[in-house]
Formats: sequence, C-alpha cells, structure tokens
Amino acid sequence: MASLSRTELLHYLTNLLSPGEFKDYCENGLQVEGGSEISTIVTGVTACQALLDRAVELNADMVLVHHGYFWKGEPQSLVGMKGRRIRTLIKNDINLVAYHLPLDVHPEFGNNVQLANRLGIEITGGLEAGNPNSVGLVGQFENPISPDELSNRLRSVLNRDALHIEGGPDEISKVAWCTGSADSYIYKALAANVDAFITGEISEPVVHTAREEGIHFYSAGHHATERYGVKSLGEHLAVHFGLEHYFVDIDNPV
Repeated sequence: MASLSRTELLHYLTNLLSPGEFKDYCENGLQVEGGSEISTIVTGVTACQALLDRAVELNADMVLVHHGYFWKGEPQSLVGMKGRRIRTLIKNDINLVAYHLPLDVHPEFGNNVQLANRLGIEITGGLEAGNPNSVGLVGQFENPISPDELSNRLRSVLNRDALHIEGGPDEISKVAWCTGSADSYIYKALAANVDAFITGEISEPVVHTAREEGIHFYSAGHHATERYGVKSLGEHLAVHFGLEHYFVDIDNPV
C-alpha cells in the first residue's frame, strides 16, 4: 500500500478544488490534524460519529467529507457531541478534511456534475447567472421524459423516493438542479425557464410556488443528492496516489 505526506495530499487537493475562490460557511481543507502520513482514506457525506467509528475500524489516516465542522453561527465549544467527535479523531490520530462549496461545484468531482452524470443530463450552463462558480446547474435530457420517468430515475440512482410536486408540463426537456439544501433556488430555475428543478430539501412555501408558477419540483434528499461527489473524489485519490479508499455511506433519510 502506498502512502504520502499529509502536506502533499492537502497541496494537491487545494490545487484541484481551489477553496480560496469561495466565500463559504465553514473552513475548507484540514479541520482536525492527525498523523503526518496518509495511506488509508475514508470518505463520507458528513463527519458524524458513526462515520468516525467506522474510520477507526478501517484504520483510516484521513476522513474526507463534504460536511465537516465549525460552521458559522454554531456554538464553537468542544463539548457534548462535538467534543466526542473531536476526541475520536485526536485519540486515533485521524485527520479530518472537509470541502463544502468547492466540492459542490467542481467540474469533474462536484456533487452537481456527478448527479447529472447519473441522471443522464447534458449540462448546458450554470444556474447562477454571471457566477463562474455557480452552485446550481442547468441542462437537458437527450430526449424529453415524463415527470414519472424522472421520479423513476431519481429512485434508481439515489435508492429513495423523491418528493415530487407537480406543476410543470407533461414532458421534461430542460432541467435545473442544485444538490443539498437549495429549495430557494426555485426562483433561479424559473428565471432559467426550465421544466423541472431538483434539489435535496423542500420548505412549505415552495410547494405553492411550484404549483402556481408551473414547474415540477423534486426534493430528492440532502444526503442522497450529495453522496457521489466525495465518493468520486476519494476514488480519484486512490487511483492517483495508490491509496486505500473506503466510501462509507451512513444512512440519512433527509
């Protein structure tokens, strides 16, 4: 099994994901320092205790996630749940590395691109006009599909039923999407004149907006829609550096 220094791996990730280009809600990159040599990486969506416990079992040197710690506005004291998580990492000399927005928008390993690849969507541009790092994307299907067929594709890819709010046409050609929690982006989707919008979560007012403005809305799960970015990144690092990699999917119904 190959290994490389933490410094070298972090330098590679910085060049690959360009975290300095983003004004984010958390610190991107190394969040908790562990051992200096990396040979085994565990990836997952969120650095919850169950993921950390599995990383310990797999003798991981690094946990690489989309949702890490130290979010703006949350209590910063290392007590309770947060204290237990940090102790697990430090006690076992495990590095915690997290990338939020940089992993959403990356053109190859990003959550949005990975979801598009699995759903058979051809990407045509960004959902945020004028933003080169648009979190959401716009695209189209090669051939129009029915709203029920899109529900079926989401179920097949994500292994869960998406909540479908019917409001759009009988056939879907043009679609917008933004993984995670982005239901407010429905207004950007309307401005882009798409037939359907896909995201992870939904709020009460969005139901009425979709129905009254004439767009299909699919709430497919925050965790589920953001599962594949970090997985593909971990697989890339394993091949590129010859590292051991395990993707651990901790069930989350939201």
